[in-house]
Amino acid sequence: MLDAGRGDLSAFEEIVRRHQGWAWNAAYHFLGHAGEAEDVVQDAFLRLLDAAERYRPTASFKTYFNRIVTRLCVDRKRKRQPLYVEDIPDTADPAPLADEVMAKGEIAAAVKAALDALPAKQRMAVVLRYYQGLDYEEIAAAMETTPKAVERLLARGREGLRAILGANEIL
Repeated sequence: MLDAGRGDLSAFEEIVRRHQGWAWNAAYHFLGHAGEAEDVVQDAFLRLLDAAERYRPTASFKTYFNRIVTRLCVDRKRKRQPLYVEDIPDTADPAPLADEVMAKGEIAAAVKAALDALPAKQRMAVVLRYYQGLDYEEIAAAMETTPKAVERLLARGREGLRAILGANEIL
């Protein structure tokens, strides 16, 4: 990042190559839409490039970048507008799917809906912990809070998921 701050675009390309996958994953699991996740990650990298000259390594780079992605996801979710698409999606194949595939899809949809029902901070803590594998310290740094607050966010998030999913007949 320091090299990128000095104008080395190949260093910035390496940053993008290394971090775009997990950043997109976090944004997708938080927002639930691939296109929005792409927009957030692209915006995050643009902000990162814009701030490259001012970057000072006070925390790990991943923590620093996670903070940017987290803020953008929360802002996007807060300001969410209806999503308009140019093309109408193709109709689904009328052939029946295997029972196992259907059950797995129903469970995934139920988990996604339950995750979407959580408050934004709890949802982000859950995504960073269980989808990104970050520890409490990393989550606290990304969310600009304390590890104890992260512990409480995750506990309330798990309770909320249990309450929502426990009422779901699929599970």
